[in-house]
Order: sequence, then structure tokens, then C-alpha cells
Amino acid sequence: MGWLVTIHVLSAVLGIGPTYFGHILLRKNQSREQLLDSLALFGRLNYFPKIGGTLAVVSGILLVALSDWQFSELWILASLGLYVVIQIMVVGVLGRMMNRLAQSLSAVSNVVQADSLTLLSQANRVYYTVSALGLVLILLMVVKPA
Repeated sequence: MGWLVTIHVLSAVLGIGPTYFGHILLRKNQSREQLLDSLALFGRLNYFPKIGGTLAVVSGILLVALSDWQFSELWILASLGLYVVIQIMVVGVLGRMMNRLAQSLSAVSNVVQADSLTLLSQANRVYYTVSALGLVLILLMVVKPA
């Protein structure tokens, strides 16, 4: 069971860790070129939470199935629920915002227009919400009942 816990923890760290770089990549006061580079890097970094997060969920489900825990325990249900909400926000909401932002930046010459700044601001708010939910998820994993 120790190997499964190791896989679960490593995949969570590798999966969730890079997502916190998004705050640096989505900062304001960037030139158009810098923002386009940041969006490209953001897209590449998103592979980590997709792969690592999926592996963390699968290994977590296996941990519950192979241990004395029950899927009906509140911290397990809350963790799975938070993960689903985070995925919906990242893939459904933030992903579409990033695509719209990239299209907006591609259509404009050398200046970041007001609509691009509005999208960037909205994306930052969603991203901070997702980050906060991710911290709650981590806390649930750390303080779970022994």
C-alpha cells in the first residue's frame, strides 16, 4: 500500500504544483508578445494537472478501495466533489477564456486591447478561485481522519 500512497502524493504534487505558476503567467502589465508567450506556456503547463490530477484521482480511488475508508466518508466525498468542480472550472471555464484571450490577442496588432485586459482579469479571478479550491483539497488530504 505504501507504493500506492507514494504514487498518489507524487502525482498530486506534480499535477497540482505547476498550476500555481499560472498566476505569474497571467499577470497584468505584459506586452502583447509576452502575454502570447505566457499563454503558450500556460497551455503546456496544463498537461501536468491533466495527467497528474487524473493519476492522483485514480490512485486515491484505489487507496479508498483497498483500505478501511469508505466512499461515503465526508472528506472523501468533499475531495472528489472539489476535484470535479476544479476540473469543470479549469477545462470548461478557464480553458475557454484562455482561447478567447489568445484569439483576441492574435487579432490585434502590437497593443493589448481593453477587451483582452478584461478577459485577462476575469481569467485571473477564476484562476485564484481554482487555486483556493486546490488548497482546500490539499488540506482535506492532509487533515483527513486517521
